[in-house]
Amino acid sequence: MEDNKFSFCPKCGSTKIETLRNGRKWKCPDCSFDLYNNVASAVAVIITNNQGQVLFEKRAKEPRKGFLALPGGFTDPDESAEEAARRECREETGVEAISIDYVCSFPNTYPYKGMVYKTCDLFFTASLPPDYTLSAQEGEVQEFNWLPINTIEDIEQLPLAFPSARKALLSWFAKK
Repeated sequence: MEDNKFSFCPKCGSTKIETLRNGRKWKCPDCSFDLYNNVASAVAVIITNNQGQVLFEKRAKEPRKGFLALPGGFTDPDESAEEAARRECREETGVEAISIDYVCSFPNTYPYKGMVYKTCDLFFTASLPPDYTLSAQEGEVQEFNWLPINTIEDIEQLPLAFPSARKALLSWFAKK
């Protein structure tokens, strides 16, 4: 694997840094420094409107720029998944979500700037208040799309950025 390799130890600068566990761990034989690339948690929110449409964002940045995604992002330190879902929804849409409810989780791979991150994506449903105005987060969201999800084929045909979102939408659809 070419990704997840370092040329120097981040602690002592040694060029002997070793990449282990398929890019998930690094060890320096000179200073005994160990660095782990552990799984990160991320959240996404399935928001529906009165017409049964689901809110999607067109991604404004890599990875998968221009593809559709659900509002969401990485969980911050000392933050619960529910808090992260509310925060990410507020940051990316400009609207405070209500009625956050857990749906499911799936593993995901997030390649970014030469590193491959493994994530555990947690999915929630949410509602928006009656009088809301969507406001796209600059640099994160190109535009919003309300799309109907009436069949499994509707989900399968979406140009989604991440396979975990497709799996979550299929799980959500099967439960509704």
